[in-house]
Amino acid sequence: MARHLVTGGAGFIGSHVSEALLARGDQVRVFDSFDPYYDPAIKRATAAELSAQGVEVVEGDLRDADAVARAVEGIDGVVHLAARPGVRASIEDPHTTFAINVTGTLNLLEALRAAGVQRLAFASSSSVYGGDATAPFREAQPASRPLSPYAASKRANELMAATYVELFGLGAIGLRFFTVYGPRGRPDMAIGKFLRRAYLGEAIPLFGDGSVIRDFTYVDDIVRGVVAALDRATPGEFHVSNIGGGATTSMRELLGLIEEVSGVTLEIEQLPAAAGDMPLTHADLTRAEALLGFESRVPLREGLERTAAWTRRALGLG
Repeated sequence: MARHLVTGGAGFIGSHVSEALLARGDQVRVFDSFDPYYDPAIKRATAAELSAQGVEVVEGDLRDADAVARAVEGIDGVVHLAARPGVRASIEDPHTTFAINVTGTLNLLEALRAAGVQRLAFASSSSVYGGDATAPFREAQPASRPLSPYAASKRANELMAATYVELFGLGAIGLRFFTVYGPRGRPDMAIGKFLRRAYLGEAIPLFGDGSVIRDFTYVDDIVRGVVAALDRATPGEFHVSNIGGGATTSMRELLGLIEEVSGVTLEIEQLPAAAGDMPLTHADLTRAEALLGFESRVPLREGLERTAAWTRRALGLG
């Protein structure tokens, strides 16, 4: 029976990945700091649910090298999702972003080397394409002009992992996620926040004129890509791969869809365009299909309907 570590496993994507691994018979250890980036009570409740299902939950911080080293003991493979998220947060506090995302990931890579763990699937981001982006985004694009410290930290992680593959024979696959949404989404993420505010009768914040375009990806699709990458990671090989929905939607179009699935007429709060935001993201999935057998299965409207139903239940609205 395989034993896997999921860093950030009490968070949005991590909890779904942990459940998927558990469901197929793997043993799962979660490593999470319950960072106050958003209400730790939300993640602690999720961790309690995971623990009740048989997941081992370990509290610890990526910045603590000793804690990371203990977390990888007895582990066969790692899904590394723990990070300080957020473009705007990284502009306001780049030191914390780099301490967690870069130094923390370096601590993990060193722990893997010392423990002889050779399989790693880790979260990167579509934001790494930055100023080099030409749609649809392909992994061979340079990714040398990040637009935010967050994007730079994720690109740094890719380069560090590639170095450990070259030097120490690690098998690593970096997954460039494209705007993930779904049940248990972080409170600051657009779709969950928009639905929650719609049901509560609160104004929806819209940065810019609504022309920003995103490739939205339902969390179940992300999970399938992550699990496939964990299984595909091969000692001595390094890959990066997009994991996205493969279609594009403007923020204005998204708001229209949210009105339709929620049945609520939205009140929009117009805000200035946000610094560091990519104007467009769009995943080319050719490599994901070839490398991981990945295809996007959940179209945006269906994913929104599932997320809306979960949000109503979470708010006690039936």
